Amino acid sequence: MAKPRPLPPLPGPALAEPWHSLLRGYSAYLRLEKALSAHSVEAYLRDAGKLASYAASLDLKGPSELTIDHLEDLIRQLNALGLERTSQARILSGIKGFFRYLVLEEVLPHDPSALLEAPVMHRRVPDVLHPDEIGEMIDTIDLSTPAGRRDRAMVETLYACGLRVSELVGLKVANLFLDIGFVRVIGKNDKERLVPIGDIAVKHLRFWLEDRVRAWPIKPDAEHLVFLNQRGGGLSRVAVFQLVRALAERAGIRKTISPHTFRHSFATHLIEGGADLRAVQEMLGHESITTTEIYTHLDMRFLRETLLRFHPANQGSQE
Repeated sequence: MAKPRPLPPLPGPALAEPWHSLLRGYSAYLRLEKALSAHSVEAYLRDAGKLASYAASLDLKGPSELTIDHLEDLIRQLNALGLERTSQARILSGIKGFFRYLVLEEVLPHDPSALLEAPVMHRRVPDVLHPDEIGEMIDTIDLSTPAGRRDRAMVETLYACGLRVSELVGLKVANLFLDIGFVRVIGKNDKERLVPIGDIAVKHLRFWLEDRVRAWPIKPDAEHLVFLNQRGGGLSRVAVFQLVRALAERAGIRKTISPHTFRHSFATHLIEGGADLRAVQEMLGHESITTTEIYTHLDMRFLRETLLRFHPANQGSQE
């Protein structure tokens, strides 16, 4: 039986009741009901602890005494500390999560943070690869060796399924359903999703699976993994990063490339082709559709470039 995970320490100095009990209950809720990792639980508790410390500094006895004015003042104080907007937004998200828990447990009748606005975020639009660039990278792979056939299968799978690099290196043989064109992926917080996989990727996965059983002796702790290193163990994330960057360099691509670039390209190409945003969200494994919406900005940029390039009214300005 697996040992229970240790309870993360409560943030900051010891707090008076009822804060101490509420944070203990919140910790148990995050671990047992939300099934979050110890690292995530600690982060959420740290954010909720900032709220508790702020309330204690005002001599407020419990969360029921906190108002929207108090919360806006707390955000102003975080801003005055010079925290990045991303950090402010993360703390605010943690505080909102704590209040949702308090409402769920009927500690509070309503959520005072519901109307609290997050700092305006300016999201950086990630680099994407053109399909021709992906083809050029793939063409540099030497398919005469088992390692090359493995690399081809990895790149095809990254692009065909939009996987995170951690999902790729953790992909299990038992989770390949190639006859029906699906892959079961274990994502963040051990959440599972089924992702369709195209015929080209299926073909190269089948080639690799034939090689896999005879290319290198497989270590016992890696028998369940699809992709192996040449010592028969599991691949590291660093090895996949190095492969992708080497392929880009050989293809003469000067963009900043990482395995995640294939995930961005997967989503962007789907949306440019007219795919439903909710479907893309499901395939990427995003909890919130707002995370997926960044790819609509990429699509808008693509549409604008198309307009400027081909609309007759713009032809004179291009000369």
